[in-house]
Amino acid sequence: MNSNLLFDFTVNKENKTINIKREFDTSLELVWQAWTTPELLDQWWGPQPWRAETKTMDFREGGFWLYAMVSPEGEKHYSRTNFISIVKEKSFASKGGFSDKNGTINPALPQNLWENNFIPEGDKVLVDMLLTYDTFADLEKEIEMGFKEGMTIDFQQLDQLLSTFKK
Repeated sequence: MNSNLLFDFTVNKENKTINIKREFDTSLELVWQAWTTPELLDQWWGPQPWRAETKTMDFREGGFWLYAMVSPEGEKHYSRTNFISIVKEKSFASKGGFSDKNGTINPALPQNLWENNFIPEGDKVLVDMLLTYDTFADLEKEIEMGFKEGMTIDFQQLDQLLSTFKK
């Protein structure tokens, strides 16, 4: 695994955004599949010892992903992501947040607009993510909940998953 991959995490409190840039050492096709296929997402989304468990996913504009973060003891915390726009192997945008098991968003917990851009760079792919929060309080709460640390572990898990596939 290439430990020299770019990982940039920038918080802009004034704009209520987090911008994450992360490089992956594999093909665009594989990175796209890992972000858009529930069977693959469940293998890396969710920092160990937690894991993701997809309840339903309809990856299309107007579709949604409903999943649970599952603790080692089996406790489940649900989230729902509504897909707004998708350009295959280039970008997708979604809006979502924490929810109940039926996908009803919990307004007391952080929500955001998440825009992912997939940029091929030679034999690597840069995923440029911009998260825009509804409120400054939501941004702060997400950070306090360990968002950066969780994403760091997620990306390490994604690197491991991608290394099992041929480029």
